[in-house]
Amino acid sequence: MIVGDLLTLEDLHIQPAWTTPALLAREVTGVTSTDLPDPARYLRAGELVLTGLVWWRPDAADAALRFANSLRSAGAAALLAGEGTHGTVPPELADACRTHGVPLLSVPAGTSFRSVTDRVYLRLWGGLRARAEGAAALPAAVRADLARAVAADAPLADVLARAVTSLGLPDCSLRTAAGRTVAASGPGRPAADGAALPVGPPGHTPFDGWLLQPHESPRPAASALLRGLAEVLAPSAVRARAVAAARRRAAAGLLKLCELPDGAGADAALAACGLPGGQPLTATVARIGGEPEAWAAAALAEALHGAGGPFAAAPDGRGGAVGFAAAPAEEVLRALREAAPRLERRLPAGRSFRAGVGPAARPRGRELASALVQARYALDSRGAAQAVGGSDEVRSVDALLRGVPAEVRAAFRGRLLGALDAHDRENAVSLVRTLEVFLHHDASWARTAQALHVHVNTVHYRIKRIEDLTGRRLTRLQDRLDLRTALLCTPDREE
Repeated sequence: MIVGDLLTLEDLHIQPAWTTPALLAREVTGVTSTDLPDPARYLRAGELVLTGLVWWRPDAADAALRFANSLRSAGAAALLAGEGTHGTVPPELADACRTHGVPLLSVPAGTSFRSVTDRVYLRLWGGLRARAEGAAALPAAVRADLARAVAADAPLADVLARAVTSLGLPDCSLRTAAGRTVAASGPGRPAADGAALPVGPPGHTPFDGWLLQPHESPRPAASALLRGLAEVLAPSAVRARAVAAARRRAAAGLLKLCELPDGAGADAALAACGLPGGQPLTATVARIGGEPEAWAAAALAEALHGAGGPFAAAPDGRGGAVGFAAAPAEEVLRALREAAPRLERRLPAGRSFRAGVGPAARPRGRELASALVQARYALDSRGAAQAVGGSDEVRSVDALLRGVPAEVRAAFRGRLLGALDAHDRENAVSLVRTLEVFLHHDASWARTAQALHVHVNTVHYRIKRIEDLTGRRLTRLQDRLDLRTALLCTPDREE
């Protein structure tokens, strides 16, 4: 397929905004949707790039040049710009594409990105020719039957079952790269990962992409047929990715909803995400340290599939991702905890998936914003051994303090216990240890003396010294609470 083929698809109404005959002859290898201002690292050479132009603003003079340069450096085949956001393709973008030699086509508001991606991949993969050396083509009648079912968006389990029956294949599963089962032809578990075949193009994150996995090791003849089946299923994989990309774009509207007065724009934002109106939403956040927030958004969406309700997830602009699910908070927490181990297996060494789950809240600005704050705090206050924390688990001062920034905790501890630390550095007797034991035993002189293996008079002396150095009186409840809190802020409790 070449770029110019898009102009022949009359039902899509795609028009050239700027191009040349030579550029229209570029080969197309795939298609991706993005509204990142600099998507170069997520693109592959030869891809068509679909953008809704959410990133473009009239007052950002060089934004179009940066975007076009990003596409040129990645070797993109062409840019397809949607007219839905601004009503037209900005002239500045056409000038930028001319400067960097990137063909620019316009996609009218009435043409969905899903329609474009479907047609592109049906063109790329729909011929169903076995390209691998020695691969056997599917029987023509079976190929046509399966292709019609895929084009009609039939349930994938039915498509797999039909293929297994018609071709004499072992039962198969379609699974995501992160191990979630999308559909299966029958019961059983897939064979080893070595038997997995990619379905459709590879993704931009470790969690993208589908795999076709037989439930038993296939015979040589069946292997060739499975490769043909994987090609038949490719448009469904592309379609699913396009739907996911659209959800991510729409979820950004829910983030804006958190900043608006109660009720303003709620119905439109929810409908755009495919979320039900009037139903409480559970807020979630996720982070993958050291990796793009697009990774966190893809991982969070993968996990939310298991919550049992519609959801939307998107990058949050703060290095992570945010999600909203129309499911109870306990179900969302369960789904994320079940998914976390398989998500982490997809990450490079030293990287980890971390998430927080807030309470369910009505989709109104203040309530949703409050739930999102609690979800972020749940992430920060989770235990060191936990990948996922829930806001309802913050039930102790210790848990509460874990959500306070480490710098704030360290400063608080220094103000209250700095004099004791200085004493302990110069003396064999630890006053900090004495204070910990004294408070742990509810200020009992006798039990403290027993625990420290000293005389009770020694405890009295040490406590008097602690009071003199800290300026606090351990007979007062408030001072005990303050000093206990400072002890909980000790550095070895930080993650």
